[in-house]
Amino acid sequence: MPEPLLRVRDLVKHFPVFKGIFRRQVGAVRAVDGISFDVPEQSTVAMVGESGCGKTTAGRAILRLVEPDSGQVLFQGKDLLAQGPDELRATRRNLQIIFQDPFSSLNPRQTVGQIIGSGLLLHGIVPNARAAEDEAKRLLEKVGLQKSYTSRYPHEFSGGQRQRIGIARAIAVKPKFIVCDEAVSALDVSVQAQVLNLLLDLKEELGLSYLFVTHDLGVVRHIADHVVVMYLGEIVEAAPRPALFAAPFHPYTQALLSSAPRADFGLKRKRVILQGDVPNPKNPPSGCRFHTRCPLVFDRCRSQDPAAHTVAPGHTVACHLYEGRTEPVDIAGG
Repeated sequence: MPEPLLRVRDLVKHFPVFKGIFRRQVGAVRAVDGISFDVPEQSTVAMVGESGCGKTTAGRAILRLVEPDSGQVLFQGKDLLAQGPDELRATRRNLQIIFQDPFSSLNPRQTVGQIIGSGLLLHGIVPNARAAEDEAKRLLEKVGLQKSYTSRYPHEFSGGQRQRIGIARAIAVKPKFIVCDEAVSALDVSVQAQVLNLLLDLKEELGLSYLFVTHDLGVVRHIADHVVVMYLGEIVEAAPRPALFAAPFHPYTQALLSSAPRADFGLKRKRVILQGDVPNPKNPPSGCRFHTRCPLVFDRCRSQDPAAHTVAPGHTVACHLYEGRTEPVDIAGG
C-alpha cells in the first residue's frame, strides 16, 4: 500500500490553566490527548464529535497554528513538528486551511485580489502584483465567482461568496492538503450543498486531500471517505465512512448517529439519549473517558483506558467491549 500523505502519531496539545494574581498554573485543558490517524493521498478524512471534543484544536495543531506539546505529524514522510521556521514556511505551501467564519478570516482592509494574491507573492509563485491579480481572477472563476470581484472588499459579499473567496485563497498556492475547519457550518443549508460540491470537484481536479473538521453528520455522509470520531480529546472510533454508518461499534458513535435525523441517512436505529453532560476536559474521568455516560459501562471501564482494537480492515474502536469481539454491540437493543 502507498504511504499516507499525512500521518499523525500520538499528538498532544494541552492548554495550561492559570489562577490568581501570580498566574500560577493550577491545571490544564487536555484538548488533544494522544491521537493517531492517517490521511491517504487524495482522500477526505472527516473528524467528528461534539463541541469541545478537541477536533478544531487537532486540525490547527497539525498545521502548527497552535504548537503541539508532543507527537509527530509526518507530511510526505517529514515530521512537521521537527521543522524550523524556514523549512516550515516552505512546507506550508502544501498545507492550507479554510476557516469556519469566512468574514473574520478575510482581511477587511484588503481587496479580494490582494487576499488571494498574497500567498502567490509570498511563495514566489508569480513574479509581481499584476501577475497575482491575473491569477486571482482565474481562481475566482474556478470557485464560481466573477473575475471582476478582485477589486471588491469582503464586506460586499454574502457568507457563501466569502467562503468561496476563502477556498480560492487556499488553493491559490497549489497545496496538497487542506484542513476544512467547520467550513460550511456558518452557511445556509442550500449554500452548504453548493460549497461541499465545489470542494469535491476541486478535490478531483487538483488531487487534494482534506481533513474535514465538523459536527454535522450530514456533511460527513456527503463528503468523507474515512471518519475519525473524537470524544474528550481522544479518538474512540475510526473507520471507512460506509462501514461507520452501516455498523457503528463504539457506544458514543452509535449515540451520535442515532441523534441524526433519520431522513438524512435512512437509518432505522432507535434514538439513544445519553445521560449526563460531557465531563470537564480539565479533569477528564479516569479509565475510559466515556464511561460516565455509557449505558454499557462495567468496572474495567472506570479504571483502564481502552486500547484501540481492530474489528475490520481499516476499522478501529477504543472500547473494552471489543477485545476479541468483531461484531457491534447495539446499545439501543435494536
